[in-house]
Amino acid sequence: MVRRNYIFDTIRTVFQRYGFSPIETPAMENIETLTGKYGDEGDQLLFKILNSRQFESKNKEELKKEYERSLEKNINSPLLTERALRYDLTVPFARYVVQHQNEITFPFKRYQIQPVWRADKPQKGRYREFFQCDADVIGSNSLLNEVEIVQMIDEVFSALGVSVTVKINNRKILTGIAEAIGETEKIIDITVAIDKLDKIGIDGVIKELKEKQVADAAIEKLIPLINLQLGGKNSNNEKLGVLISLLTISDAGKNGLNELQTVINTISKLNIKSELQLDITLARGLNYYTGAIFEVKANDVQMGSICGGGRYDDLTGIFGLPNMSGVGISFGIDRIFDVMNDLNLFDKINNTSQTTKLMFAHFGEAERDYCIALAAKARTAGINTEIYPDAVKKISKQFDYANKKNIPYVAVVGGDEMQTGIISLKDMAKGEQEKLAIDAIIKKLNEHI
Repeated sequence: MVRRNYIFDTIRTVFQRYGFSPIETPAMENIETLTGKYGDEGDQLLFKILNSRQFESKNKEELKKEYERSLEKNINSPLLTERALRYDLTVPFARYVVQHQNEITFPFKRYQIQPVWRADKPQKGRYREFFQCDADVIGSNSLLNEVEIVQMIDEVFSALGVSVTVKINNRKILTGIAEAIGETEKIIDITVAIDKLDKIGIDGVIKELKEKQVADAAIEKLIPLINLQLGGKNSNNEKLGVLISLLTISDAGKNGLNELQTVINTISKLNIKSELQLDITLARGLNYYTGAIFEVKANDVQMGSICGGGRYDDLTGIFGLPNMSGVGISFGIDRIFDVMNDLNLFDKINNTSQTTKLMFAHFGEAERDYCIALAAKARTAGINTEIYPDAVKKISKQFDYANKKNIPYVAVVGGDEMQTGIISLKDMAKGEQEKLAIDAIIKKLNEHI
């Protein structure tokens, strides 16, 4: 938790720096709020919650029939389940905005740090319960929001010490590509397939497109674009040049290109450390994205996306508030944790503000009780302090405890210290010891930690 809170605090600090305010939403949502927002694959990963009255109902035969019917037709029966655990934080946020629209000042900038649940197969980097850290701006069409999202991504990962590549695309470009290759009606199938390029490779993508009845001629036109991305050495400008020539017949594609060029050109003038890469195959699986889309990959660890997001033009429309454009980003805390663990980046935060800085060791009950006032004074001065609670004679046992907890300083109190007020302070890392009054100890620790 110390390490996770370090990540949480880093992200929270950046969110607040850009003017975002915190909210929370319930773990459970009405199931109709969630279904149909994440595509067919996403709907299959919803954790449904059985109605409690199922176990109280006397009409068990009706419940059995309803359960069998739901299995046959893959539907949700209100008699069985009315709620589900939230799949992400964005859809509940949209519901929240509609519900509280008369209390909110637009553009509304919110951040949210909470767990989400997916009925997935657990593996490294993929969990059934995991935390997301989301920031969204809703009620604004300005591309400044996209620019600031990239800036926030860069600031977060720079602060965490993780080198990343920020991949960017635009769903309007993907719509334009579908139009250009003559498969407008297959836009969802095409985006879902090419979004899996990293996982299943180009052969897997082609196989999936054929299974979705995408024409062979259309696939032939799509392959050069995929190869352009796989080449790896092509610059953003080279990719934009290819897209400009391809999308001349698509108004949606041209609009997406203009938006993308504006964002890329603006960011190029800023001093960001992360690489910004146009990824023509980036699609993001969620159906509600309509404009810019982002995905972040760690450069030094093999891991899936550790951050992602995009623009959605009418997510609140499904809840009765149309024409409310928004854009957001979501940091995957558990994957970020894994990346930092693999890179040994937590070594530098063993002595964060969340852990003990000073421990009082002693030789018995009288000495322990004497430490109470000293510890209170240190805590008042902002130093995280504890007293070894048991009255044991062996100082070595207390030192062993401090070492195992990575406590950097131990103050030893015996009979002489009680008489003189001068305390032996040991630097546990260096093994050095000096005698100081409590005020001097407080001054030293506040200066060095």
